[in-house]
Amino acid sequence: MKVCGFTFIRNAEKFDFPIIEAITSVLPICDHFVVAVGKSEDNTRKIIEDIDPEKISVVDTVWDDKLREGGFVYADETNKALDAIPDEYDWCFYIQGDEVVHEKYLPVIKNAMENNLERKEVEGLLFRYRHFYGTYDYVGDCRHWYRNEIRVIRNDKSIRSYKDAQGFRKNDEKLKVVPVDAEIYHYGWVRHPKFMQEKVDSVKAFYHGISEEEAQKKASEQEFNYGAEYDALTRFEGTQPKVMQDRIKRLNWEVKVDTDKIQMKFKYRLLYRIEKLFGVRLFEYRNYKLLK
Repeated sequence: MKVCGFTFIRNAEKFDFPIIEAITSVLPICDHFVVAVGKSEDNTRKIIEDIDPEKISVVDTVWDDKLREGGFVYADETNKALDAIPDEYDWCFYIQGDEVVHEKYLPVIKNAMENNLERKEVEGLLFRYRHFYGTYDYVGDCRHWYRNEIRVIRNDKSIRSYKDAQGFRKNDEKLKVVPVDAEIYHYGWVRHPKFMQEKVDSVKAFYHGISEEEAQKKASEQEFNYGAEYDALTRFEGTQPKVMQDRIKRLNWEVKVDTDKIQMKFKYRLLYRIEKLFGVRLFEYRNYKLLK
C-alpha cells in the first residue's frame, strides 16, 4: 500500500497558517506529499520546500480569479494537487493548511487504509472534526461547525474536490465512505485577532467576488472580535498534537469567552437543545454515503 498526501496553500506566512504543522502531522504515514503552492506575497514556497525536500514535491500555481466567487478556487487548487499525484499511489490523504492530525490517530488511520484497500466499493474515509476557536482551549459546540468530512480518497482522478473544497464527489455523486475512529483538529479560527481579521476578509474576497485589495483595506482597519462572533463553545479537555506545541507556546493574545453563553437564533437554539438532549443533529448536511 502506498499513500500520497496532498494540499494547497498560498500566503501561508502572511495569514499565519499552520501549514508546517498540518503537513508534518500526516507525513509519517505518507510515502510522498504534493503541495500546490499558489503565487504568494511571502515565503510560502520556501517554507514548504524546507519541511522535507526528499518527500515533498511542489506544484506552482496561479489562482484563477474567474473562480473567485463562491470559493470555487479552493476546489480548483485542491484538484491541481490531486492531479499531480502519480498513479502508483493507492490512497490520497488530503489535509488543509489549517488542519492537523494528532499523532495518536496515525496508526488508526493507517490500519483503516490497509483494511479497506481491497474493498473497492470504499471510495474514501470519513473523519470526525474538532473546530478550535479563539485559542487552543475552546472548540465550537453547535451545528454551525461540520462534524464529519472526507480526508482520505482513492487515487481516482474522476474524484473531484467539491464546491469550496470541503469534501469530494465522483462524477458529481457523493462518495461511498467508511468512518475512521480519528479526528481532524481544525485551527482555522485560532490566530492573533489581527491575522484573523485579515484571513476572514481575504476569504470573503473569494466568496463574494470582491477584490483582495478591498478586503485587505478593510482588514487593516480593525481586529477580529472573538467574543462577539461565536454561537456556542465548550472547553477542550484533551491534549494537543505534538507538532502544535511550539505554536501553542507562541500564543500572544487573550480571548475572553463565556462557555455558558449561547448566541444563536431561536430555531438554531431549538435544534441545538434537541441535539444535546437526544444526540441527534436534525437536518444535517452530509456530502457522503456511509457504508458499513
